[in-house]
Amino acid sequence: MGDFLSQFGALFAEYPVASAFWVNIQLTFWAAIFSLLLGTVLALMRISPIASLQWAGAAYVNILRNTPLTVIMTFLFLAVWTQLQITLSDDFAQNFFRFGVVGLTVYHAAFVCEAIRSGVNTVPLGQAEAARAIGLSFLPAARLIILPQAFRGAIAPLGNTLIALLKNSTVAVAVSVSTETSTLMREMIESNANYIYAIFMIFAIGFAVLVIPIGLLTTYLSNRLAVRR
Repeated sequence: MGDFLSQFGALFAEYPVASAFWVNIQLTFWAAIFSLLLGTVLALMRISPIASLQWAGAAYVNILRNTPLTVIMTFLFLAVWTQLQITLSDDFAQNFFRFGVVGLTVYHAAFVCEAIRSGVNTVPLGQAEAARAIGLSFLPAARLIILPQAFRGAIAPLGNTLIALLKNSTVAVAVSVSTETSTLMREMIESNANYIYAIFMIFAIGFAVLVIPIGLLTTYLSNRLAVRR
């Protein structure tokens, strides 16, 4: 047991484990914000009375949700950056980080859209009919009546999407974000193969520490803010 604990100490002393997790947290934070914004727009398109917007929103969700995240990340790196020479920052490392955020955003926005749409389905049809009866058009009705209730009903699926986003942030290695956890784990295993169990435990426990509070918080908020019928 003492030898196992000493391996933990040696690994933490030699490698920036906390910094690697911090990069994943930052990727998750920014991608969560942007995917929530984009996902909300997509959800509005999907419930819009305009058929072309419904079709465009459904096409985005069906295509992106069924495309592997690694493919999206690789496309951004090899096609958008390498071939098209499109950059998001003059700083080399920051450019890769922003591409990672973009890839995570466009992928998870499809799941956010479906989570919000599931929340919309919990809003009684009479709410929308009442909004139309008092003269509200689609956007004001959605903003003032439908979406506030839909978000409360979508807390649990949004929490699941956030957990998936946090775990999927490790795929940012595909766009050469070199300081995140999966890259560091590979480096640690290559240099310290005899510490393989300790290395696995470090990252397994690290992600559990991040994921479990999110699950507990979303469960609490889902119960606390649920719309009572």
